[in-house]
Amino acid sequence: MSTVSVTIPCRNEEKYIAKCLQSIIDCDYEKSKLTVFVCDGLSDDRTQAIINEFSEKYPFIQLLVNHKKTTPQALNLGLKANDAAVKIILGAHAEIYHDYIKNCVEILNTKAEVGCVGGILENVMEDETSTIISLAMSSSFGVGNAHFRTGEKDGYVDTVAFGAYKNEVFTKAGYFDEDLIRNQDDEFNYRLQTSGYKIFLSKNIKSKYYVRASYQKLYKQYYQYGYWKVFVNTKHKTVTTIRQTIPALFVMFIFFGSWLSLLSHFFFSIFLAGLFAYLAIGLYSANKKSANALATIKIFYVFFILHFSYGLGYLKGIIDFVVMGRRPSKKSEALTR
Repeated sequence: MSTVSVTIPCRNEEKYIAKCLQSIIDCDYEKSKLTVFVCDGLSDDRTQAIINEFSEKYPFIQLLVNHKKTTPQALNLGLKANDAAVKIILGAHAEIYHDYIKNCVEILNTKAEVGCVGGILENVMEDETSTIISLAMSSSFGVGNAHFRTGEKDGYVDTVAFGAYKNEVFTKAGYFDEDLIRNQDDEFNYRLQTSGYKIFLSKNIKSKYYVRASYQKLYKQYYQYGYWKVFVNTKHKTVTTIRQTIPALFVMFIFFGSWLSLLSHFFFSIFLAGLFAYLAIGLYSANKKSANALATIKIFYVFFILHFSYGLGYLKGIIDFVVMGRRPSKKSEALTR
């Protein structure tokens, strides 16, 4: 049986960290082969106290203090803490199914070409807003081919959430880029694939994820995703995926279409047709998630938040990193939770 480590970055997660740790305790994997590193970024709530309570009862759970507070630094802190054969990264908002670890290890041990494996996220909704956000983010119209959210594919993919990695991957591909406040997992998985490994998504690997219920925070989060994606591109001197540019083109269509529509009926007609197409496809996709008219409108609103915020952040990233040659500002490093 392979040794396994689980790394959990967290900060101020007193509401969720106990559920996350309990799900690992309840899994059907031999605990003598398991180590859990909870890398806490100097929480000022009860998070560390809760982790210590679990550590006293279950010695395989360890608290590591992440003094630098960022996610990639927390990930590297846990990943470098031991030499387990399989290393899993997990979010503090997540709970894994009892066979999660076993299924991850089995696929990694039987597929030589696979360096990372992940599964399907099942969103847990705590109120109406989180329900709407969850429904929107489980739609391919909302999140594209993020198959770990939509559950529409079982096979090779570009990225997964809460991946399990062979330890040898970190020798060849390195660790997470500590310059990246966002998109560090996508960037690492890109390096993993350029190192000759594949990423596999299995519908048999399942976890639950507690959705954050705030339209404002969702907007800020996806703005950061778009912004930092450009920084990743400048590091690798390539656009890692074509689909990442679509939200930016959407925002440009809105801005330039609005301006050109004032100059010509022809441009106004094209702009109106484009908006109608987006509205029609968006409402159709939202209606597939909920037949309730009000819910359909709210889901469409979340679609727009996802696309517009990511696209706007991406364009700001182009200006800052490509045109101006800047580094990320301190303000852009402020995470939304």
